Amino acid sequence: MPPHLSADRPAAQPPGRGSVDALISQARRLKGDVDAVRRDTQSDGSDPQERWQRALCDLALHQLDDLNEHLGQLRDGPPQPPAATPPPPERDSLLSRVGSAEWNLLTDEASWSGELFQILGRDPAAAPLTLDELPSVVLDEDRRRLTAMVTDCLVDAKPIDGEFRIVRPDGEARTVHMMGEPVLDSDGSTSSMWAVLRDVSELRRSQRAVSETRDSLQRHRAHTEHRLAVELQEAVLPPWRGSLRLPHQGPQTLDLAARCLRSSTSAMIGGDWYDALELADGETLLSVGDLTGHGVAVASGMAALLGAVRGMAMAGTQPGQLMSWLNQLLDATVQPALGNAVCCRYRPGTRTLTWAQAGHPAPLLFRDGTGRRLNAPDGVLLGATPGAVYAQAEETLEVDDLLVLHTDGLVPGHNPVDSVNLLLDLGPRLGEADTAQDCVRLVVDEFGESEREGDACVLVARVTY
Repeated sequence: MPPHLSADRPAAQPPGRGSVDALISQARRLKGDVDAVRRDTQSDGSDPQERWQRALCDLALHQLDDLNEHLGQLRDGPPQPPAATPPPPERDSLLSRVGSAEWNLLTDEASWSGELFQILGRDPAAAPLTLDELPSVVLDEDRRRLTAMVTDCLVDAKPIDGEFRIVRPDGEARTVHMMGEPVLDSDGSTSSMWAVLRDVSELRRSQRAVSETRDSLQRHRAHTEHRLAVELQEAVLPPWRGSLRLPHQGPQTLDLAARCLRSSTSAMIGGDWYDALELADGETLLSVGDLTGHGVAVASGMAALLGAVRGMAMAGTQPGQLMSWLNQLLDATVQPALGNAVCCRYRPGTRTLTWAQAGHPAPLLFRDGTGRRLNAPDGVLLGATPGAVYAQAEETLEVDDLLVLHTDGLVPGHNPVDSVNLLLDLGPRLGEADTAQDCVRLVVDEFGESEREGDACVLVARVTY
């Protein structure tokens, strides 16, 4: 391969043999350590993480082999011209994967090393391909890339550094990395072009194996996290199938039903919840809410928050004070989070609903087929303002009244005002429903099939006594 004529600075002196030997020893020790790690990573192919670790070790060993051979060449210096034609290098050796070429633009002649013939799978007795003929062995989709690299080199004197895929005569496709420069004559014109071509097929195959096993591991982790989040959510939320009747000693006062609608665009579980709980004083707790974020950590935080709601309500805490303490709880956590919620206490003796909200949509009250949004007392997002105070409001209900609590996103694709109006438009149809479960089914049939970005919950309570 000819020297670059434009390089006028003195050639760098080769490193001392002792320093290269030290590098070779280090490379060999490192290869032995990596090989030991690979042997320790025994995999039967069932564990995605073990497959990824083994593929990464294979790639590292492959590159360390190349490094070791390069250092050996650096130590031994340029090879002496052989007295006789040497046997071709073994196909899998480093030498068989690196070839060189020069294309003379003045005579239109080409000169290839024997290794390049072997890389391209061509007969060494055949004439080397000219620059015009070289694209004939390149895959159609890569020809434009090769042509652009060669043109930039010959016209603008830009170095070549890129990859393309070739097809050997036996039909095997190989990936080749090409590096080269123009050779200039005395007047600065390009007289020829030289290049070093390396077969990087095995390297790219190893890299793809690492990438594929990494992607498989990430999918496995995502699936595991999704399953854990779902199991945690289902363990915490009331497992209702059909309407739920709370175990009052006297007449049943509320007919209850709820549903959690999953996101159609994300596999991650959000922090939405719904809950209904009979309290020690005979009142009923109704609540819905949402903790921002997705995944196992958020599902776990939602479970802790819902547990706090239940505990404080059971102890007799009124909704406004309960929201204030929830706000303090979120503000004091190790990983602060934001949440929104609405919490109601229903007193069956007087049919009184006492409620508070924290940055959450107000409950909707339907009476005689007509719905309205309850006037919301003051309340900011949970975790947003330390020491926030939450007001509470009261509403007197009547028999056959229908109360709908829901989280954001129940009506996808609409802003909060339009979402409420669309729900209120269901008033006449909800008034004709026989049970709370029928009402939930109507809401799900109307909005459940729409594409939604996040989870959503709906809780329906119908006054029966």
